[in-house]
Amino acid sequence: MPRIQYLNSPAFTQLGLPFSEIVRVDDTLYLSGQMGTLPGSLQLAPGGVEAESEQALRNVQQALEHHGFSMRDVVKCTVMLANMDDWPAFNAIYKQFFQQPYPARSAFGASGLALGGRLEIEVMAVVGDRS
Repeated sequence: MPRIQYLNSPAFTQLGLPFSEIVRVDDTLYLSGQMGTLPGSLQLAPGGVEAESEQALRNVQQALEHHGFSMRDVVKCTVMLANMDDWPAFNAIYKQFFQQPYPARSAFGASGLALGGRLEIEVMAVVGDRS
């Protein structure tokens, strides 16, 4: 049987959302989608897609680090954009958070993201022994 853990930081728990921040199955982490919301709130970062992209990636980073992991553990990102024209702007911010070799990634256009957001990012990470 796989070992399953539900990892929720206090800040995430206070939001009262009906899902877990991170689910760990053995050595794989599944992070719930992150929006460009300001810490401890459901308010989107002001300033457009660049600001939301940076905040969403900071939210991913903070969730990982709170539980003792890092962005280097990320192996796959899925990015949902309200407007695919924002793909180049997102990429510019994304490269500030990840280094080569980059995680595998998918990006697609989505209509009607939560909170009226411009993007949502979902990641998977692998932790533990990678030999």
